[in-house]
Amino acid sequence: MSISVVYWSGTGNTQAMAEAVVEGIKAAGQEAELLEVGNADAKTVAAVDALALGCPAMGAEVLEESEMEPFVEELESLVSGKKILCWFLWMGDGEWMRDWADRMKNAGAQLIREEGIIANDAPEDDVLEELKEAGKELAE
Repeated sequence: MSISVVYWSGTGNTQAMAEAVVEGIKAAGQEAELLEVGNADAKTVAAVDALALGCPAMGAEVLEESEMEPFVEELESLVSGKKILCWFLWMGDGEWMRDWADRMKNAGAQLIREEGIIANDAPEDDVLEELKEAGKELAE
């Protein structure tokens, strides 16, 4: 099974979350390619069996606009039937995470967590554990 974990991180918190997902994937006996979104190609990523996407909230609770949003826009037409895990780092209630998850569902993706995984501010141990578990599910 081929799995990509793609993220954008400004402070390292979202990267730590991506690494937790990869740990879960490895615990399930699979390998994952960990990619910072600037090094990811949407068509190549879409060719995998499953993928995970993570981003912190920017501005008025939107995806990072210079790299992550264009990547997700291109990916939308390529994710139908794919298993996807989305997570989001935010200081609010995470409504935009639910919007992002709906966006992927509407594109035909099969979400591992219906409303994604949300961390407030920095990811606590319980969120990292949830990401590891979700990584395991993604790999199954």
